[in-house]
Amino acid sequence: MTTLSRAAPTHNGFPPVVSLLLNIAHGIDHMFLLIFATAVATIAVEFGYTNWTDLMPYSVGAFALFGLGALPAGRLGDVWGRRIMMIIFFSGIGASALLTAATQNAWQLAAALTLLGAFAAIYHPVGIPMLVQNVPNPGAVIGVNGLAGNLGIAVAALVTGFLVKWIGWRAAFAIPGLIAIGCGIVFAMVCPQEEHSPSKGKGGKAKVVLTPAMLVRAFAVMTAAAATSSILFNFTTNGNSQLLTESFLGVIEDPAVLGALLAAIYTVASLAQIVVGRLIDSMPFKPLQLWMSVAQVPLLIVAAYTQDWGMFLALMAVMIFIFGSIPFTDAMIVRYVDDRLRSRVAGMRLTVAFGISSAAVWLLGPMVKSMGFATLLWIMAGIAAFKAAIVLLLPDEPDAAEAAKG
Repeated sequence: MTTLSRAAPTHNGFPPVVSLLLNIAHGIDHMFLLIFATAVATIAVEFGYTNWTDLMPYSVGAFALFGLGALPAGRLGDVWGRRIMMIIFFSGIGASALLTAATQNAWQLAAALTLLGAFAAIYHPVGIPMLVQNVPNPGAVIGVNGLAGNLGIAVAALVTGFLVKWIGWRAAFAIPGLIAIGCGIVFAMVCPQEEHSPSKGKGGKAKVVLTPAMLVRAFAVMTAAAATSSILFNFTTNGNSQLLTESFLGVIEDPAVLGALLAAIYTVASLAQIVVGRLIDSMPFKPLQLWMSVAQVPLLIVAAYTQDWGMFLALMAVMIFIFGSIPFTDAMIVRYVDDRLRSRVAGMRLTVAFGISSAAVWLLGPMVKSMGFATLLWIMAGIAAFKAAIVLLLPDEPDAAEAAKG
């Protein structure tokens, strides 16, 4: 461990192993939030529910706290320091997963998942600003980080499916929980102590300087776009496992195989974030985000009318653009806000966006039960169209090269 801690620092001032652990943390964050969605059918049977849709609303607390907890987490990241908050993240989310594995009924499960969501809230307003502080290519860094986060979703689909099949759903929480705690111990050993908290430092400056009025407008658009993106993200990532199960009924019914198919979708879709991250650094921001949003509308409509392997391909296309849109909101914060305030601004944005989008988790089961997945996909197409309209309200700015000089 000593050798790792003495490794040459990267351009953000951290040894490479710290940046690696910050990216792994993003994968852990998304993976843990979606273990339940992958294992829900099995858990429902054990807890005496006839249908997975009846148990799904019990996970809403995790996603509500994932949003509501981002505001205090962001503030503490700026005031206490990001290193200590990331240690709390690793240990807290790991312990919460172990607690979830020990639950015996739906309400205990709901409480444990809510606690897990509270610790999961730490990562986005703290880990991402820590990763991009002082880097010259934030879009590319955010793209790699987004890839890591969505690979966590792929791992949730793949590993949970096999653990549920071979050991049981409790192991699907317990084993990753122990790994998270182990990562936290390594992080505490290799991450250098901060000289001062971000709020007391000079920090990296915003890439684009906006007037106060334009900054308020940009923040409003950023938050609204993030909310609609998060609704689409929550509907898909929490519902895709059951969507594929229903679509492949009579063709493939092995949960491990279906988990592998879903993991393949997420892995391919995650690569879009690398591409988009690099494009953010090299081309105008607004039109890129607009067309990424517009493309989702016809793809969601096509998915509403496909089955089995057609659904597999349609869902992969949908997730490429949903995952590909994720780097934009974090890149906007780096572009418009200096480092001293990034965790707090990210926390405020996430609290509103994730707080609103947590309703998607609560509504998913009842909506699928009453109207089916096809109608839900049409509703999601409408949400994607609304998001594209929101992006049109972004302030115009110079091209990327001129923006960087600002």
